[in-house]
Amino acid sequence: MSKDKQEDYTVKKASSYGIGQFADTIALQMFTFFIFTFYFSVVGMDVNLITVVFIIWSIWNAINDPLMGALSDRTQTKLGRRKPYMIVSIIPLCVIMVLLWTPPVYSELASFIYFIIVVILFDITYTMYDLNYASLFPEMFQDLDNRAKANNIKQGFTVIGLIFAFIMPTFFIPKLDDPQYISNYSVAGLIMAIIVAIGALICIKFGVKERVEFSKDYITAPSLIDSLKYSIKNKGFRTFIIANLGYWYVIGMLPTIVPLYGTYVLNIGEGESILLGLLLGTTFISAAIFLALWRFVALKVGMKKGYMMANAVFIITLIPFLFINDRGLAFIAFFIAGIGLSGALLFGDILLAAIIDEDELKRGTRREGGFYGINALITKLSTIFVIITISLVFNSTGWKVFNPVPGTDTILGLKSLICIFPAIALGIGILSISRFPITKEGYEQIKESVKKLHSEKSDKIKG
Repeated sequence: MSKDKQEDYTVKKASSYGIGQFADTIALQMFTFFIFTFYFSVVGMDVNLITVVFIIWSIWNAINDPLMGALSDRTQTKLGRRKPYMIVSIIPLCVIMVLLWTPPVYSELASFIYFIIVVILFDITYTMYDLNYASLFPEMFQDLDNRAKANNIKQGFTVIGLIFAFIMPTFFIPKLDDPQYISNYSVAGLIMAIIVAIGALICIKFGVKERVEFSKDYITAPSLIDSLKYSIKNKGFRTFIIANLGYWYVIGMLPTIVPLYGTYVLNIGEGESILLGLLLGTTFISAAIFLALWRFVALKVGMKKGYMMANAVFIITLIPFLFINDRGLAFIAFFIAGIGLSGALLFGDILLAAIIDEDELKRGTRREGGFYGINALITKLSTIFVIITISLVFNSTGWKVFNPVPGTDTILGLKSLICIFPAIALGIGILSISRFPITKEGYEQIKESVKKLHSEKSDKIKG
């Protein structure tokens, strides 16, 4: 390995950066896992009002996320382009993580308005941290092999964060769908906010390293409109965001519906909430185990074929959820599902990093913020598709308003939400990524050209 490649990747460097993903994951996944169950069954909000909140949220995302990305690309400070936003965002984000679980409950209208406001504030602060954190990945780690190794560590922290997000709150909330435990949610939110703050601050202090050769790229960074135009015109990015939308739909659907699936399909009762977290924890432990396998696949067949294989495996591993009603079998099914999830976790960042490399060759400027801004919008858009799907299923099966004794149709609806709809989304992802233009051989050419371009940029800055 060359000296440049050694400096590009070390376990210490990847770990210091990766702990930021631990914080990022907890912030988002506690929201994803608990927010629907909390406002639907604990606060008692009509499922259609919840859907309206997420539609409003998605409209805001259409403005906020791309704007934040373009702004980040055009920022210039002594601390760099990305780091200042991470510093500014972390404390407000942690405060909002607590406020999410303290709505007024004296009227549905008050809860509805509060939910809209707090979700928008959450999105502003979370995007400010997440977008800039994620934008550093392709900049800090160059070359497919280094990115695959760094992403192994990064996604390892994702898995740890997911386990914390799904299991830790259940120590404080005996029954997730019981209104008498509403105050327990805010306690759990406070504990998780403290953990997020610690992880993020460690990352900011020790893990954020912006490259000197990109320090002048803000000068040539395009405007918001041009950034959007360039990104959408990029064929690789178009195919990627469609596939990524499908992936995040699944990642959003599974934790959102598991609390209700576990309670009413697997009959997990009061005082057993930790089992719900353990089920999802089993999936993500399995995902961590199989990351090395998918890294081998990525290096062997390339990003494109590897991603398609991962989605196909993921579809197959979701089939058992249509048939199981037993907790023991459920743990086996959730473990098997981790095999497909593992591949999806690994390939997303690698594919997007290759797209950014190719774009830099065309534009002469790295635009991680622009790409990750639109990608963040797509990620959030997946949530509205999740909520709309749940709303349609619940309305059609007689569960518009929470009822602790659901009928047979509702049980079937819960099973379809955890299997059939995710399988369709993953199938669309396979079809989209099959048109991804960067092949394994093409990426090798991009890698060499980018290396030369970076050397030229570095020489200009130095001299």
